[in-house]
Amino acid sequence: MDFLNALVALTNFVIIPATAYGAQLALGALGVTLIYGILRFSNFAHGDTMAFGTMATILFTWAFQAMGISFGPLPTALLALPFGIAACAALVLVTDRSVYRFYRAQKAKPVILVIVSMGVMFILNGLVRFIIGTGDQRFSDGERFIISARTFRDMTGLREGLAFKTTQGITIVVSVLCVIALFWFLNRTRTGKSMRAYSDNEDLALLSGINPERVVMVTWIIVAALATIAGTLYGLDKSFKPFTYFQLLLPIFASAIVGGLGSPLGAIAGGFLIAFSEVTITYAWKKVVTYLVPEAWEPDSLLQLLGTDYKFAVSFVILVIVLLFRPTGIFKGKSV
Repeated sequence: MDFLNALVALTNFVIIPATAYGAQLALGALGVTLIYGILRFSNFAHGDTMAFGTMATILFTWAFQAMGISFGPLPTALLALPFGIAACAALVLVTDRSVYRFYRAQKAKPVILVIVSMGVMFILNGLVRFIIGTGDQRFSDGERFIISARTFRDMTGLREGLAFKTTQGITIVVSVLCVIALFWFLNRTRTGKSMRAYSDNEDLALLSGINPERVVMVTWIIVAALATIAGTLYGLDKSFKPFTYFQLLLPIFASAIVGGLGSPLGAIAGGFLIAFSEVTITYAWKKVVTYLVPEAWEPDSLLQLLGTDYKFAVSFVILVIVLLFRPTGIFKGKSV
């Protein structure tokens, strides 16, 4: 029975949160890796692109709520999500036309585009803060739990309860659907195959008659959709604060690089690796261990390697180790 309590505690505080967080990081890392693989630069504005898309979704959510429109037990934000994606897509396409297109025409080196993306990042960060403010914005409604800790305890008779939040379930389901749709698009459609060809060899793709501007436009639209979905899922699961999305840039880039920059499969694997590393290292293991050891051996300390304030440090350390010993990442993407 104590073993089952330990397993439930582990599932409740480590496995479910890390899986949901990993799915959010994976979607963010997919956006980064698509930009790097197809447009050939590291987009440092991606975190704030997520913030802008999420902000647009929140504004539409509030508008729907004011009109009395809801999605039953599910968050109203899911209804607002397509509008947020459209707003984010418009933003990135305008940004590409007015900023990045010039540097592509000049055949600028990737490091120049990285510096330019940092400028875009600061502008977007300021814009989002100006429109929605700097504080926490909660926009989740509907049912809070798929199953609550009390219900689980009543059903099983265990001392430990399992709480599975609706937002965590939505994150996992939506992420799986997005990944399936993305891989189907890249592997089965003509446009997707054009994008892959352009990524593999730009000159050969141009000789084959592939329209580079169309590839760039579709890439930005997909990235905007992934960024908005990832940001909205993260905001629903936790809360929306513009500066948090700026901080998310580190674990997202770590996920993309650890998995293999330019590799979609690597971005997914890297997202879950970073998420589980952050959660397990910053979790206080005392409760789980107490269930598993004799009473005389119960630990006095929390058995926590790092406080939760240092979770981004975990991403940084993993990133440095990978860059030192395997710069191409797990799935042998493009070296940084």
